[in-house]
Amino acid sequence: MTIFELKNHQVWRELTEIIENLDANLLVKEHLEQCDYKVSGYWDEQDKYYETVTLPYEIDAELISSSIGVSHRERFLKLKFLLTASSFEPKTASDENIQKIGELELVYDESLKFIDERWLLNIDLPMIQIN
Repeated sequence: MTIFELKNHQVWRELTEIIENLDANLLVKEHLEQCDYKVSGYWDEQDKYYETVTLPYEIDAELISSSIGVSHRERFLKLKFLLTASSFEPKTASDENIQKIGELELVYDESLKFIDERWLLNIDLPMIQIN
């Protein structure tokens, strides 16, 4: 009987290498620039609807998870990012504070063409404008 393990398969190693070499900040920045740093039609966790959520321009992204999906006709890559930004408290203007803005999940097809996005935002932050 032959035992097949993905961890030893070349495809698995190549996928790991691709994900390790992705520039998280670049992918997120490109996506944010395309949408002009605005999320349209956002529903929060309490099912409250916001027409437009405007994000700050200085956002850092960290890749926190990745997964691949394979169905009968589709293959896709999901990348989940933690979004943070620097803020300055009025009392301690010299101390930089990093605040979690939220999370962004980007879905790409096998050619790395954008398919979908999912947002989870902390809309209570003063650096986020809501309409």
